[in-house]
Amino acid sequence: MAPEIHMTGPMCLIENTNGELVANPEALKILSAITQPVVVVAIVGLYRTGKSYLMNKLAGKNMGFSLGSTVESHTKGIWMWCVPHPKKPEHTLVLLDTEGLGDVKKGDNQNDSWIFALAILLSSTFVYNSMGTINQQAMDQLHYVTELTHRIRSKSSPDENENEDSADFVSFFPDFVWTLRDFSLDLEADGQPLTADGYLEYSLKLTQGTSEKDKNFNLPRLCIRKFFPKKKCFVFDRPVHCKKLAQLEKLHDEELDPEFVQQVADFCSYIFSNSKTKTLSGGIKVNGPRLESLVLTYIDAISSGDLPCMENAILALAQIENSVAVQKAIAHYDQQMGQKVQLPTETLQELLDLHRDSEREATEVFMKNSFKDVDHLFQKKLAVQLVKKRDDFCKQNQEASSDRCSALLQDIFSPLEEEVKMGIYSKPGGYCLFIQKLQDLKKKYHEEPRKGIQAEEILQTYLKSKESVTDAILQTDKILTKKEKEIEVEHAKAESAQASAKMVEEMQIKYQQMMEEKEKSYQEHVKQLTEKIERERAQLLEEQEKTLTSKLQEQARLLKERCQGESTQLQNEIQKLQKTLGKKNKRYMSRKLKI
Repeated sequence: MAPEIHMTGPMCLIENTNGELVANPEALKILSAITQPVVVVAIVGLYRTGKSYLMNKLAGKNMGFSLGSTVESHTKGIWMWCVPHPKKPEHTLVLLDTEGLGDVKKGDNQNDSWIFALAILLSSTFVYNSMGTINQQAMDQLHYVTELTHRIRSKSSPDENENEDSADFVSFFPDFVWTLRDFSLDLEADGQPLTADGYLEYSLKLTQGTSEKDKNFNLPRLCIRKFFPKKKCFVFDRPVHCKKLAQLEKLHDEELDPEFVQQVADFCSYIFSNSKTKTLSGGIKVNGPRLESLVLTYIDAISSGDLPCMENAILALAQIENSVAVQKAIAHYDQQMGQKVQLPTETLQELLDLHRDSEREATEVFMKNSFKDVDHLFQKKLAVQLVKKRDDFCKQNQEASSDRCSALLQDIFSPLEEEVKMGIYSKPGGYCLFIQKLQDLKKKYHEEPRKGIQAEEILQTYLKSKESVTDAILQTDKILTKKEKEIEVEHAKAESAQASAKMVEEMQIKYQQMMEEKEKSYQEHVKQLTEKIERERAQLLEEQEKTLTSKLQEQARLLKERCQGESTQLQNEIQKLQKTLGKKNKRYMSRKLKI
């Protein structure tokens, strides 16, 4: 079970000093310790609209994020508060409160645009907070949404002569929640009652016409509709009399308007139940370290004058995590081999079987922890390291066998060597006694367990080193005739040749086993990679189908509103998306063929 993160209050995640955005190392350190998946809720809106109050309620507190009580933005940069998720066990809720947009003291809105874009890039639920109704002024204040295509890129290198469209953003944009504060109107349209969601949908209807005024009216509405397929709206009554608003965080629920209290409770309940885990393209669930990496990548891009790029952020994250995945796989292999292997093994095949089981598990660990492994570079690194590990174990196994066998020969044959030195066999009939004793000792040596793969080679090397001694005993044995001695010499030569042939055969068997092991290893890597590619392809198709479905639904709404121009444009996007979907599917299939 992952340890919970205990933050007693919020901390600045991204500082905004003199117009420069900088990530706070202390906040990043907190993120790096969160191993659980994160649900990231960010809130954005004009300054002095009560954003921080809602975020404090999501944190289960009355105080925390600064509410301020003046007519200037009180929160600077982006502040973070990590708390245990109240409804999702083993998840962390990350709350991001942003500085108020439109503060006149800033001079220009360049910084506001980046704050807006970062909130979208980092969150899984994006809350836009505003005062009053959704009228044209409210839409004009939401002009930041129309600038997103100039602030964010989904691809590092779009196809030539091809601009990114809303399909590129829909796949990774968060859910959209619009909170309307101090809402005093009745929810109705054309004399019919509306829900808050119905009111939002009604407010996002387009006007027919092609004038500049019509285009300006439609543009923010089109962007919201196209970028955010999942939309939700909440309306809030004024909580207390305006004179008490400055003390809002100090007031108890009994002192607030009951309708407002219930509306806040409904909002929190929806966020807790419906906000999704932050997920990147490809179904990659984001935890604390991954969120930390995203923050750094986006801030670095903005600081260097580039646009934050989702694809680059994922690839940068993949570089870090795939390297760690290789380390985890190797650590698992080392652990398994350390537990299972006892050197020397009786046969080479025994060692190779243990290696293959551990290699398969190590590859599974890598596949589980890796993603976006372009050209399989990290898997190839893993394969190279596993081959080296196997070869090292084979070498250690050989050395362990040699040491074991040499020690055995010393223990078993040293008494015989002492007897030779004492001349016990330098007498008539001594040769037969020596050979008999030699055979008995060889039998004893063969009966010893776990000598390993060098058993025969070490024995034959030892016997060969003693051939001169054996020949000397043979020649001094006067009981044997010259003919008998010649026969014994030939017999010894034949026995030695037979042993050498056996050794060659064993070497050929070992070579064959190594070749078979390499092929099995390759096939295992291919099998697991093929399965992963198929999972990634299924995930991609699912994401693209969702995007396509949302576009078709939006096209149906446009046709219903008789906005033919926008409908035609969307139809082009749909055709382009279908074409892209086909290309990506072919690309995945070609990856499988290239393995």
